[in-house]
Amino acid sequence: MIVIFAFAELLLAKLKMHKIRLNILGLSVSQTQSGAYALVLAEENGDRRIPIIIGPVEAQAIAIQLEGLKPPRPLTHDLIKSIALAFDITLLEVIIHKLEEGIFYSELLCEMEGREVRIDSRTSDAVALALRFRCPIYTTEEILQKAGIVLEITDEGSPVRSAADEDSATPGKSVYEKYTLSDLESLLAEAIQNEDYEKASVIRDEIKRRKK
Repeated sequence: MIVIFAFAELLLAKLKMHKIRLNILGLSVSQTQSGAYALVLAEENGDRRIPIIIGPVEAQAIAIQLEGLKPPRPLTHDLIKSIALAFDITLLEVIIHKLEEGIFYSELLCEMEGREVRIDSRTSDAVALALRFRCPIYTTEEILQKAGIVLEITDEGSPVRSAADEDSATPGKSVYEKYTLSDLESLLAEAIQNEDYEKASVIRDEIKRRKK
């Protein structure tokens, strides 16, 4: 009986440590913390979601990569990637491995000269780097059980609005509706040049809407 109990505990521990892949569902303005954003990660083969509160700077670093914007000069995470590639360091994966007192802890699994190295990281930075290296993001069953929620999808295919959408929300109308497509292209270039990526994201959304 003791052997069966020990085996069951071991099996449960392995299940909790089993890696589950996450996808980035989107960014939205935090409803609980002023000036913050909620990064929502979705279980790849399930319906659980993990909302993680992050700051505006970190949200911007993630948003510009999601939007495919190209800054005129490298931002911090772009610089980290350039340094890593210059020294032949590859980011293999990101793992969100611990949740303690509401704080998510992550690790970067890197490869350098044939050996693997694990580096502690803030989750927001880890996600921003994962996007740039196009590497997978994982978590564990234990964390999904603790923090995972099932989000109600109001519009099919659009469960979470982007931060830019939230900021520019005007019922039935875009603030850039009166501009021509040529004007929008110029405004987009100007916003990127000024490193105003939130504004650039909104303008790009309007351009995409016009070109549909």
